[in-house]
Amino acid sequence: MQQKITPFLWFDSQAEEAAEFYTSVFDDSRIVDVQRYGDAGPLPAGTVMTVTFEVAGQQFIALNGGPEYKFTEAVSFSVDCESQEEVDRYWARLTEDGGEEGPCGWLKDRFGLSWQINPRKLGELLGDPDPEKSQRVMKAMLGMKKIDIQGLLDAYEG
Repeated sequence: MQQKITPFLWFDSQAEEAAEFYTSVFDDSRIVDVQRYGDAGPLPAGTVMTVTFEVAGQQFIALNGGPEYKFTEAVSFSVDCESQEEVDRYWARLTEDGGEEGPCGWLKDRFGLSWQINPRKLGELLGDPDPEKSQRVMKAMLGMKKIDIQGLLDAYEG
C-alpha cells in the first residue's frame, strides 16, 4: 500500500548517496527504486534523477535537482528513541563524515538535512504536571547538544 504523503528531498547531486546512507543508519530500511534522467534532461542521460527509499518503514523520494535549493532547519525529521544507547547510536551515525551537532538534540547530517534525536523520556519529563520539575528539565535540555537522559532525570529530581 502506498502512503498518502511522501517526503520529497531535493539534493544537488547526492540523492543516491544520501538514500544509501539513510538506509544504512536505520533498521527496516531499503532502496525501493532508482529512476534516471533520459535524453530530455535537464541533467545528462543516465544520471540518477530520483531514488525512492524507505527509512524505518517510512517512504521518501530523493531528487537530484541541482544546486538551486538547500535544506534549512525549517524542516527536520524527529527520531523517537527509547534509550540513551539509541540516542547515542543515531547521533553518532548522523553526524559522522561532516555532520554538525546542534542544540537541544538537533543535528545536521553531512547532506545538510536536519534531524531531532529525541528520547521518549524527554517528552514525558517536559509534560510533567509539576511546573518546577518540567522547567528544570527544559533548562537542562536547553544546555545540551545531544540529549543526555540521565542529565534530564537529575534535573527533574532537582
